[in-house]
Amino acid sequence: MLTQRLSDALAKGHALDIKPLPGDRGVDALTEASVPAAVLVAITNRAEPGVILTQRPTTMRKHAGQVAFPGGRVDKEDGSLIAAALREAQEEIALLASDVRVIGATDRYQTITGYEITPVIGVIPPDLPLVANDGEVALIFEAPLAFLLDPENHTQRHADWQGHARSYYEINWEGHRIWGATAAMIVNLSRRLIW
Repeated sequence: MLTQRLSDALAKGHALDIKPLPGDRGVDALTEASVPAAVLVAITNRAEPGVILTQRPTTMRKHAGQVAFPGGRVDKEDGSLIAAALREAQEEIALLASDVRVIGATDRYQTITGYEITPVIGVIPPDLPLVANDGEVALIFEAPLAFLLDPENHTQRHADWQGHARSYYEINWEGHRIWGATAAMIVNLSRRLIW
């Protein structure tokens, strides 16, 4: 069963002494001043599991056109990171919390913009009728979990940003450029899911 397999794989990965990528600003940036956020890593329960990803509209003020997991900042009413990830997934792609079997949370990631994002892993039935919230999501797609977790598909890039040399990861799948925080969280997941 996929749920048990993922749960066991995550437990094995967290038992190892593997340092995750802490974030865009380094390990010292994980502070109480960070804005807590959560994303849902929704894995489809099929023979070859996939991961649900979204692409942001190009008209958004922040992160325009970027590929992301459904998710966002934690609201006061959420009560937990898991509740926040589930709420955001319902708001963004109409994924009902009742359709998600939560496996657990994994390594936090600090963005350059001050968000501390916790990925929440969950298993969902395949082929759900997901619907994009037009204001936040331009496209919903599913990428193979095995492809995303394969280190051979993780390309490290370098760029100058606001006068500083920066490195980041990029994953390309069928014309979708997954990079930045989303790619980094996938790289961390590939180090945690001892598949």
